[in-house]
Amino acid sequence: LPTNGGESLVIIAAILFGAVLPVSPVQILWINMVTAVALGLTLALEPAEATVMQRRPRCAGTSLLDTEMVWRVILVSVLFAAGVFGLFFWSSGRGDELAYTRTLVVNLIVVMEIFYLFSVRYLHLTSLTWTGVVGTPAVLIGVSLTVLLQFVFTYAPFMQIVFETRPVAFGDGAVVIGIGVALLLFLEV
Repeated sequence: LPTNGGESLVIIAAILFGAVLPVSPVQILWINMVTAVALGLTLALEPAEATVMQRRPRCAGTSLLDTEMVWRVILVSVLFAAGVFGLFFWSSGRGDELAYTRTLVVNLIVVMEIFYLFSVRYLHLTSLTWTGVVGTPAVLIGVSLTVLLQFVFTYAPFMQIVFETRPVAFGDGAVVIGIGVALLLFLEV
């Protein structure tokens, strides 16, 4: 919900303010196809937190979306949108072509979803432990597959034609990863 909320917020805000869409519709489909499979399914294979048996069970009539979860959905959605629009306006402001700027944004959304995956793996413990950072085999496979697919999306000539992407400069890629790390650190705090 938080990651899809962030994507939706970006599109809705761009439409409401009459701005250029930071991502094209086909790029949104790519993001959802890659992250839903490669990242989303890894959570199903994630072992329970070590302290799960020390917590009281949730009451049967309690909503899955309690106040804390609704707050997290809103917070993460707003952080995603802020990151996307910040990068989009920064890249556009320095004169980058729209295709390059959108390539940066797509990569940013995927990178933020990767770092959000590490953040959400533990709801009651910190993710900034060796186990949290390294992850389980399922997480490592999912993240590796996602990174590989993003490299193909960004650098393969046939994908550049289909998705109107451009190769990303090393420094800009570092900015994208830096924003993902900032998201993780902010959510952990």
